[in-house]
Amino acid sequence: MTDDLALDRQVCFALYSASRATTAAYRTLLADLGITYPQYLVMLVLWERDGRGVQEICHALQLDTGTLSPLLKRLESAGLLERRRLGGDERRVTVVLTDAGTALRERASDIPARLARATGLGGPDLERLRDVLLAVGRNLHATEFGVP
Repeated sequence: MTDDLALDRQVCFALYSASRATTAAYRTLLADLGITYPQYLVMLVLWERDGRGVQEICHALQLDTGTLSPLLKRLESAGLLERRRLGGDERRVTVVLTDAGTALRERASDIPARLARATGLGGPDLERLRDVLLAVGRNLHATEFGVP
């Protein structure tokens, strides 16, 4: 008989364990860049398209402004981005990369390949894994169990 409550049968634990291992790997990879994993995620969004609004970044990263604001402040203090108020509206802020923030992209360009190698999975397997994880997130968000 299979014990459905055995730890090694839990999807949640497999996700948790893989997430912790992935974050630890990124911590090592990002140390030379002087940024944290959450800061890296912000930079990825801005490298994809610079000049985004705070709300747009929140939406892309599935974060609230209370979580994003300290990340932006630290990245701004590090000279990687600037926050600019739009017109007279103090509530609307656009985030733009500085020259240093743009240059950091080149230094980070090998990180995806290095992380991929560390997983021991080939390209097609990693793509399938990513697609499955994105589907899990979408599906859970759409259910009564999902997070807002």
